Amino acid sequence: MRARRYLMTGTLVLAGLFALAALLAASGVRAAEEPKESIRAQKSPVTSKGVQKGEETEALKQDLPKAMFEGTPKNIKPSPHLEKYIDKGRPPFLVPKGCANLAAKKPVKSSDSMPIIGEIELVTDGDKEGTDGSYVELGPGLQWVQIDLQQKAKIYGILAWHYHAEGRVYHDMVIQVSDDPDFIEGVKTVYNNDFDNSAGLGIGHDKEYIEDYRGRLIDAGGVEGRYVRLYSSGNTSNDQNHYIEVEVIGKPAK
Repeated sequence: MRARRYLMTGTLVLAGLFALAALLAASGVRAAEEPKESIRAQKSPVTSKGVQKGEETEALKQDLPKAMFEGTPKNIKPSPHLEKYIDKGRPPFLVPKGCANLAAKKPVKSSDSMPIIGEIELVTDGDKEGTDGSYVELGPGLQWVQIDLQQKAKIYGILAWHYHAEGRVYHDMVIQVSDDPDFIEGVKTVYNNDFDNSAGLGIGHDKEYIEDYRGRLIDAGGVEGRYVRLYSSGNTSNDQNHYIEVEVIGKPAK
C-alpha cells in the first residue's frame, strides 16, 4: 500500500510539472520566441501623411535583408542630434492601395562618376544584403545619388540602405524630389538631418540615426516629382559614402 501511495504521488507531481510547462509555453515563453515579423505586426500602424481622407490603404510590404549585427553599436558617441537606437521592428506603414517600388531597376547617376567600389546601378538592383558586392562606395565629402523614375510620381515613402555590416551613422543625409534633373527648380526636401548646414542645403531638423538591416523609412507625404536625389557626407567609420539600395514607394501621378 505504501509503495502504491508513493507511485500515485510521483505521478501527480509529474502531471503537475507537465501542466506547468504547457502553461508557460502558451504564455510568455512562446511570445518571447515569436519572430520579429510577428512582433512588428502587433504594433499600431503608421499612416503616410500623404494619404487622403477616405482613401483605401494597405500596409507596405517591407522585405528586409539578413541582420549583420546584434545589439547597440558601442563605437557611436552619444549626440543631441542622434536618435536613440532601438532594436525593434517597425510598425506597419500604411500607404494608398496599389503603391509599388517605382525605383526598381530604374536609371541611377551620381556626383561621383567613378565609384571606389561597385557600380552605381546597385542602388536600384533589388539586393539589400550588407555583404561585399551589394553596395557602391562613393568618394569622400558631400556626394549624391539620383534616381530617375522615368515619369512623374506621387511618392509616399522612401526606403534607403547605406551600409549595415556594422552600425554607423551617415552625416548630412538629405533627400529631395524634383521634376528638374539638375535640382535647380521645384526642389522639395522630404528629409534632412544636416543640423549645422554643412552641406549647404539648409538646416535640417530630422535626427541622425544608426544604420542597420532595417534601412531608413522616410514618410514622403505624397510629394510629387520624377527625380529623387539622396545626399550624404561621410560616416562615423570613414569619410566615404555608401549605398546598398533605395526604394521609392508610390504611384504614377495623375
